[in-house]
Amino acid sequence: MSEHRRKPPQSRGRRAAQPPSGGRRAAQPPHEITPSSHGMPSDRPHGGRAEARRAAQRAAGGRRRAASGATAVGGRRARYEPEKKRFIDYPRAGKDGWRRWAPSWKLIAALCLAFLGALVGLAGLGLAMVEVPSEKNALAIQESNVYYWKDGSVMAQVGDKNRQNVNIEDIPRSMQDAVVSAENATFWEDSGIDPMGIARAAFNMARGGDTQSGSTITQQFVKNTYLTQEQTISRKVRELLISIKVNADMEKEEILQGYLNTSYYGRGAYGVEAAAQAYFGKSAEDLTTPESALLTTVLKGPDLYDPAGGEKTSAADNTERAKKRWNWVLDRMVELGKLDKAERDGYEFPKLKPRKPLAGQNGQVGYMVSIAGAEVRKKLGLSQELFDQGGYQIHTTFEKDKVTALTKAVDKVRKQYLKPEERPGGKDKHVQFGAASVEPGTGRIVAIYGGPGFDKGHFTNNADTQGVPVGSTWKPFVLSAAMEYGTYKSGGEGISPESVYNGDNKLKIKRQDGTDYLDKEGNPFYQVNNADEDHGPVTLRKAMEVSANTPFVQLGMDVGMDKVKAMAKKAGIDEDSFDPNLNPSFALGTSTPGAIEMAEAYATFAKSGIHVEPYAVTKVMKEGEEKEGFEKPHRETALDANIANNITDILHRNVVNGPEGTGHRAQQLGRPAAGKTGTTDQNKSAWWVGYTPQLSTAVTMFRSDPTEGTLLSMNGTGGFKSIHGGELPTQVWVDYMKAALKGKPVESFPRALPIGKKADGLGIPSASPSVSETPDPTPTESETTEPSTEPSSSAPTPSTQPSDTCRPGEWFCQDNEGQTEGNTNGADQGQTEGNTGGEDDEGQTEGNTGGDAQGNTGGRPGGGDNGSIWGMNGN
Repeated sequence: MSEHRRKPPQSRGRRAAQPPSGGRRAAQPPHEITPSSHGMPSDRPHGGRAEARRAAQRAAGGRRRAASGATAVGGRRARYEPEKKRFIDYPRAGKDGWRRWAPSWKLIAALCLAFLGALVGLAGLGLAMVEVPSEKNALAIQESNVYYWKDGSVMAQVGDKNRQNVNIEDIPRSMQDAVVSAENATFWEDSGIDPMGIARAAFNMARGGDTQSGSTITQQFVKNTYLTQEQTISRKVRELLISIKVNADMEKEEILQGYLNTSYYGRGAYGVEAAAQAYFGKSAEDLTTPESALLTTVLKGPDLYDPAGGEKTSAADNTERAKKRWNWVLDRMVELGKLDKAERDGYEFPKLKPRKPLAGQNGQVGYMVSIAGAEVRKKLGLSQELFDQGGYQIHTTFEKDKVTALTKAVDKVRKQYLKPEERPGGKDKHVQFGAASVEPGTGRIVAIYGGPGFDKGHFTNNADTQGVPVGSTWKPFVLSAAMEYGTYKSGGEGISPESVYNGDNKLKIKRQDGTDYLDKEGNPFYQVNNADEDHGPVTLRKAMEVSANTPFVQLGMDVGMDKVKAMAKKAGIDEDSFDPNLNPSFALGTSTPGAIEMAEAYATFAKSGIHVEPYAVTKVMKEGEEKEGFEKPHRETALDANIANNITDILHRNVVNGPEGTGHRAQQLGRPAAGKTGTTDQNKSAWWVGYTPQLSTAVTMFRSDPTEGTLLSMNGTGGFKSIHGGELPTQVWVDYMKAALKGKPVESFPRALPIGKKADGLGIPSASPSVSETPDPTPTESETTEPSTEPSSSAPTPSTQPSDTCRPGEWFCQDNEGQTEGNTNGADQGQTEGNTGGEDDEGQTEGNTGGDAQGNTGGRPGGGDNGSIWGMNGN
C-alpha cells in the first residue's frame, strides 16, 4: 500500500494529535468532552464537581441562547444577540426564573408616579366638575319627626330647631380660639383639608384609640351647611373637593362664623348663640373663657359631655368627662399661645343653667322618644344632626294605657311612702324608680317608666340606664348555668335544682380545685347571708326561695363565672352591662343592666327559652316611603326549654308561692306569676323582676344624688329600716300588672320536667337531712328581707329586724290573720286556698293533682313545698 494512504498513528495520551495546519485539535471521544465557558468542549480538566456543575449550567445557558436565535457556521456557534429591551421591560429581558417576573425599582417608581399623576388629574377634574352648592341644606326648612303610639295615634312631634345666627364680630375671641385650638389648630393656615390629620385619625382608630374624623373646621362647615351627615365615601369626596373651593373663595373668618352657627351643641341648640342661651342663659357675645371652653367641650358629643346627663349616661359621669375635656381645651389654648397660663390656672368649672325639656317631651314621652329615636338612628345609620332635620314618621310599640298604668303605679307608691319634706335626715330625697315591660315571644317594649319626666329636670332614662346593680335577680342565671353546664363535680352534666349546698352564714368559698378563694389581701374569702342567718344544708330550689347568698356564690364557683356570664348573655344581657370582675360577687348581681334588659332576659324564661331582641319601633316612613330595617326581630332558642321551665317553676312555686318566698307579695296579682327579688349591698338598690306568660316587667328603685352621681343607701327610706325588692318595687309591679292584664285570660306556665343529676356541694354528707321539707313558721318581716350582695371577709354587723306590727294602710305589711295554711302535701287539693281574684281553675283543678293551691285570701299560700301546681311532687 502506498505510504500516503497509511493511517496516522493513534495517540495513547489524554490529548489527540494536533493537526498539521489550522491549529485545530482533533475531536475528542464523547466521554472525555468537557464543556467550556462558551458552551464548547474544553481541553482542560475541570477542577471538581462544583466547577463541573457551573460549567454544565453555562453550557445549558449557551444552548438555550443558541436555540433562541444563534446559528452555527462550519461547526461553530454564531455570536449571541441579547433580547432588545421594551419600553415597559416586563417580563424583564435577560432574566431567568423569579427575577424575570419581579418588577424593577424603575418600573415600580414609574408606576407610583403614574398613580400620583392620575390622582392629581382626577382631583383636578373633580375640582373642575364639583361646584359649591348654591343653596344651603335643609336646616332652615326642617320638618318635625312625628312619633305614634301602637294604636296609631300621635304621641309626640319633635323637631323645632333652636338656632340663631350671629356675626363673627359678636362671637368672643375666647370662643374662636377655644374651638380652633381643640378642633383644628392649623385652621388659619391650611387649605381647607388636612391630609396629615386624616392619616393621623386613621392611625389612631386602627390602634383602637378614640374615633376621629380627621376633618378640618372647613370640612365640618361644608358638611353642616351644604351636605348631609350620611357616612358614605361619595359624600366624603364631595366634602373634600368643596372644602378646597370654599377655602379659596371665602375668608377664614367667614368659614369659622358659619361653623359656629351650624354646629350642634346639645339641648336642642344649633349654633353658638342658641347654645349660650341653653347652657348659660346669656348671649354668645357675653361668654367668658371658661364658658367658651365648655361649649367647645360639648361639641365633641353632647350626649356624653353635657354635665346634665345624656340618654343613657348619668349627670355625674358626664360631668367627670366634661371636666376632663374642659381642662384639656384650656391647656391646649395655653400650649398654642392663645391663653396665659397664670390666667388659665385661676379658672373654675362654670355653673350651668338647668336643662329644659324640648317641646312635646314632657313626662314619659321624652324617655320613649329617646328610645325610639336612638333605634331609628342606629338602624338607618343617621347622625343626630341628620335625624333632627326631620320628616320621619315613627310608629312605636308603646301602648298608652300601659304607660299610664305604670306611671300611676309609681306615683301611688311614691305618694304613699315617700315624704322628702317631712322625713328628717333626707332619707326620702333623691329616690328614683325605673321600670320596663316587655312582651315575651315578640320583644315588644309596651311600657317604660324613665323617671319623673324631662319637665321635672330628670333627663336620664331610668328604664334604660346603667350603673344600678341588680342584686339577687341574678341568681336565676347562676342556676340556669348549673343546669346547662353542670359543675366540676357532675362531670359537665347539668345538675338538678334538688342538689344540696351549704347555706350557712360566713361560708368559706372554695375554688374548683378545693383550695380557698383568697381576697385582695390574701385572706380566705367568707360570704355572708342576710342578717347572719344560717340556713344549713339546703336544696338550690329552697335557697332560691329564701334568697340565701352562700349556696349561689359557691355554685357559681363550681360552675365557673364565665359560664354564668355566658348564660346571662344568651338570655338577653348586653356585653357592656356585665361586671368585668368575675369574682365570687359576680354570682350576686354586681352587673348593671337596665330594666329593659332584665325584663327581656326574664321574658326568655317566660317563653320557655325563646329569646327575642327587644324593640320599640315597628315602622318608619319618610316622604311616603317606608324605610327598610324595621322588620320584627327573629326568635331564637337561647336555652333549653326545660331549663327555662324549671327556672319558672322555682320562681313561681318557691319565690312567689313558697312559705318563705321573698316575692310572696306578688300573689296579690291574682294569677300565676314568677319572679325574683334583688337587693344590693348597703341597701343601695332594690329590684323586682317578675312575669306572667303574657308580660315580663322589671322594676328598680334606688337613691342617687344627681350632684354626686353615687348610689346612696336606702336604709330609713320610707320609714323602714331598709327597702327590699319584695316590698315597694313589688307593689309597683302588682299595681301595674293588674291594670295591664285586666281583661286578659289567665294563663298557666308550661310544665317543668325533672332535670339534671343530683350533685351536692362540697362538704355535704351523702345522707343529708331532709332539706326539701318546707318549714311552716309564722312569717315575719325578717324572712322576706333580701340579702346583701357584697362579699365580706369579716363578720357583718347584725341588722335590727323591722317591727312585725302593721301600720294602718301599710300595703305590704302582713298579719298572721288570713293565713289559711294548707297541708304540706297539698292534700286539701287547694280548695281552701282558692284565689279571690277568680283563679278557681288554678286553685281547684290543678290543686287536685297535688299542686299547691297558690291562691290566698290575705296570707301565705298553702299546699306546702312538696306540691306543684302541675301535679309534680317536688322537694
